[in-house]
Amino acid sequence: MPALWIAHVTVTDADAYGKYAELAGPAIAKHGGTFIARGGRFVQLEGKERPRNVVAKFPDVDAAVNCYHSPEYQEALNHARGASERELMVVETSE
Repeated sequence: MPALWIAHVTVTDADAYGKYAELAGPAIAKHGGTFIARGGRFVQLEGKERPRNVVAKFPDVDAAVNCYHSPEYQEALNHARGASERELMVVETSE
């Protein structure tokens, strides 16, 4: 079943986070991920609001988790640490 990678982000250092985004996109694509939402308009109905929300679709949960743990994504993530506050989850879809 396909899976969604859902990130809620507050960027605290735009330059460092920009480097993260530059490296993360290719890492996500390498693992079969495609972006379906990237920082667009949103309405927060419950919980903590984060100004940046990203959703990527992967072939399955394993592909998304493998992407997260991959050397390419971990290299990107090094730039996000200290440059953002974020929550990230992977959710299997019902497709």
